[in-house]
Amino acid sequence: MKSKQHLAQIASILGEIANSLKVLAPMPKASIPVLEDADAYHWDADAGVLMAVPRVSRVPLAMLKGIDAVQDILLRNTEQFARGHGANNALLWGARGMGKSSLVKAIHGDITERSSEGFERLVLIEIAREDLESLPALMRRIGKESARFIVFCDDLSFDNGETSYKSLKTILDGGLEGRPDNVLFYATSNRRHLMPRDMIENERSTAINPGEAVEEKVSLSDRFGLWLGFHNCDQPTFLAMVRTYADHYGLDIDDETLRARAIEWSATRGARSGRVAIQLVRTLAGEMGKSA
Repeated sequence: MKSKQHLAQIASILGEIANSLKVLAPMPKASIPVLEDADAYHWDADAGVLMAVPRVSRVPLAMLKGIDAVQDILLRNTEQFARGHGANNALLWGARGMGKSSLVKAIHGDITERSSEGFERLVLIEIAREDLESLPALMRRIGKESARFIVFCDDLSFDNGETSYKSLKTILDGGLEGRPDNVLFYATSNRRHLMPRDMIENERSTAINPGEAVEEKVSLSDRFGLWLGFHNCDQPTFLAMVRTYADHYGLDIDDETLRARAIEWSATRGARSGRVAIQLVRTLAGEMGKSA
């Protein structure tokens, strides 16, 4: 009898332990919902969901100045992809503020507005650099959809000790699953090889086989079919940017005054770029009691 009571007590204790473990166990991640009608999403890797972006912060494609050559190449590549044809992943690298991320968003918006020209539904998905290790899961998710996707990572680079580049490398080329046919990967970076020079030199000087040690990381940029370089602009191009932005926002200011303000502004900022130009125009708009 005592033996049965003892077993019952043990069973009761085990039941209590099991219930406690259920309470302590983490909640399962929410399942990824079916895509909505939005044209842009942000990938939340922690929750495993695509968050719709109701309004993308972008400028019209025609407003971007000083990058005509790279703009034509990326636009043509994206149009081919949106029509279901062959296209390449793209790395936009170079000077800060020269419109790398603005170009990606502007081209997506331009093609979306021209959907009647035979383009398939084109969806832009933003992924944070810190979430690159979740890329395979994202690819498996959107690879089942009928739409076409541009997965976009802004300000991509890697520092010492980081290994998330391996997930990206596998997706771009060489992995067993690879990249789905309906997905392209666009990234912007200030570094052409996505890693700082001192990191490359350190890998080379401390490795048993220097060439092989660096090759795995440097070869990541080689897996982008398009390398598009963005460089600091000259003064005439900068002035053209300022004039274009001023006209777009309806600022009533004569050329001579605008030129003088633009030259002074660029001198105080120590740079000429599209970002510096739009910052000046916002300041002028504020002085005139307008928004920009």
